[in-house]
Amino acid sequence: MSPLERQLQEEWGRLMALLVAQFRRLDLAEDALGDAFEAAARTWPVHGVPSNPPAWLLVAARRRILDRLRSEAVAARRLPVLAVEAELTEEAQRTMADAGEEVVDERLRLVLLAAHPSLSRENGAALTLRLVLGVSTADIAQLFLVSTPTMAARLTRARQSLAGERFEVPSGSALEARLAVVAEVAYLAFTAGYAPPSGEAVLRADLAAEAIRLVRLVRTLAPGRVDLDALLALMLLQHSRRDARVQDGDMVLLPDQDRSRWHVDEIDEAIGLLTPHATAPGTPWLLQALIAAEHAIARRARDTDWVRVVRHYDELLALVDSPVVRLNRAVAVAEADGPLAGLALLDGLVVPGHRLPAARAELAARAGLADLARSSYDEALGVCLNAAERRHLERRRAELG
Repeated sequence: MSPLERQLQEEWGRLMALLVAQFRRLDLAEDALGDAFEAAARTWPVHGVPSNPPAWLLVAARRRILDRLRSEAVAARRLPVLAVEAELTEEAQRTMADAGEEVVDERLRLVLLAAHPSLSRENGAALTLRLVLGVSTADIAQLFLVSTPTMAARLTRARQSLAGERFEVPSGSALEARLAVVAEVAYLAFTAGYAPPSGEAVLRADLAAEAIRLVRLVRTLAPGRVDLDALLALMLLQHSRRDARVQDGDMVLLPDQDRSRWHVDEIDEAIGLLTPHATAPGTPWLLQALIAAEHAIARRARDTDWVRVVRHYDELLALVDSPVVRLNRAVAVAEADGPLAGLALLDGLVVPGHRLPAARAELAARAGLADLARSSYDEALGVCLNAAERRHLERRRAELG
């Protein structure tokens, strides 16, 4: 990873928070920070990496914002009222006084800002992914199953809707609502790291780890919430397999992974989080975590209790009837009852992207339906944007002859 890429992944959200707090304009902050990174990409290879890269980027971004303000002839005007950094910190400390906590992480504060009720939950999540974690618009579009232009337009509208709003750290039920949005954002960010929609990597463990860190921070604001405990457990269980998911730059599917490379400490922590909620009513996060736990506790892939996994998916489907849940349930049914049973459940299902045709191809290959498998692999390859997954699909396609 280059020094600039490291700054993008580690410092984007912190720099965004500082710029928003100082200049009170989300649009200016994002554009200027993007310009600063572009300038760094041009100058650092020539003149060397500065001794303090985040400071260099912050200064460059501030200069671009001031230039923009002068060009807009609004430097002397009063900007839309947003709480400045000191006020955010004071407000957060007052809000969390009863729990003895302080909101001290800049990126978490920016996440709470983007969870403002003036935004829809979906648009707030998308804006947070872009502003706080620096996920590209194209990858966010993949996560939300929409086109890149559509997502770009949503992000623009989200920024515009925040103009003039006073961003405060809320309390009570308002804080609870925003925390729910933050949880969804964190899992979307984790998904972007665990299974990148595009690019060369099988996974981006750093982005997944950052999402886990966000959930840990959120849990300090609302300890004991079943959904947050379950979400953290789900992410830990999936993240625990990161080293076994990659071999020589290529992806390794769950049944073929070397389970000795799984991170047992993270699995143990996740099971510890789930145990107190074993008898709690099922929630989407809890059911997904229980499904992941079934894989974690099986010593070998063939020991997985697929009947119980299908039962969890049935409960999940009753709560969240989405194409993605139906796709995942069909795969589980195929493991429990055979590939033809899984294929029957895929009929008529519509899921944008490559995962549906890839699943159909795999099940068809297992069922001996070579023609369907080939055509499905071709369909998946036509829309797959991740290089590592493409290589896997191409190998599986070639094995058919």
